Amino acid sequence: MIHITASAITDLNRRRVLWAAAALIMPLFCHAQANTAPLRLIVPFTPGTGIDIVARQLSPRLSQKLGRPVVVENRVGASGSIGTEAVVRANPDGNTLLVSVNTLVMNRALSPNLPFDPLKDLTPVALTSWGELILVTPPKTGWKTAKELVQAAKNAPGRINYASPGVGTPHHMSMELFKNTAQVFITHIPYRGTAPAVTDLLGGQVDAMFLPIHVALAHVKAGRLVALAIGSDKRHPLMPDVPTVAQTGLGQVNVSMWFGVFAPSGMSADQVATFNRDINQILTSEEVKTAFSTQGMDPATATPAEFARLVERDADKWARLVKAQGIKAE
Repeated sequence: MIHITASAITDLNRRRVLWAAAALIMPLFCHAQANTAPLRLIVPFTPGTGIDIVARQLSPRLSQKLGRPVVVENRVGASGSIGTEAVVRANPDGNTLLVSVNTLVMNRALSPNLPFDPLKDLTPVALTSWGELILVTPPKTGWKTAKELVQAAKNAPGRINYASPGVGTPHHMSMELFKNTAQVFITHIPYRGTAPAVTDLLGGQVDAMFLPIHVALAHVKAGRLVALAIGSDKRHPLMPDVPTVAQTGLGQVNVSMWFGVFAPSGMSADQVATFNRDINQILTSEEVKTAFSTQGMDPATATPAEFARLVERDADKWARLVKAQGIKAE
């Protein structure tokens, strides 16, 4: 017969309690350890762009929420594809995210030979904001409305031209959608960046252009450009007198740009949900709202599933336009 003393039972119970506590604490300890690495926010365009501003508003606030460093890394080139591919190839461990704009799905339609598919190789995490584009013209054209531009294009097919910062940019694709909807031929003049395109627009060397509100606003107020219409579903508070394209009677031309955060495909649903929750909370900050508004952007939130559906719809929309207009990447 084995005799077990009361002290032995007490020691055994104590060990069981310690083992149970260790079992509870260890996963938390490991989780904390796994999240001390810096989180990289990859921006596939240059500093100072709308996407870059989104990332730099998120980074210090995400760092505070997550208790880990968050760094913004600009990896530019190939219309955003270089930085995007870096995220696609990254480990889906929560240490790398992409901050991008709807150029992401425009490039998919324009360049079917890309080494990745943003719809399959990225996981939508959070919508962050919307940006609007304004159709503008220099005063020398004499046009006051979008209808007058369309009539001029119909009277002289191909003689009217427009500028963009390059093939596949939202500025370019927006005007192509406008042309397709209005059924007019306007010649595209692509530039290498927004600055030289705006310079020639202001100088009257080109006739029209879609510009982000924050770029167009000062020029419109100074009388250097005339705002013809906004490519959205409703007027914008910064330019309340400018009608939507639909309000001018030319049909529905919504070219609003979404901005958002993506993860490499394969990130766990729990991690995606956590990032989504934290980013959505950050977007309610008055400081963030103010920073966005100076760039003509409006904060917006969505669940990962809602954002995914938005991205898929936009991909289909631009793919149809590329096919209809016969647009080719250069």
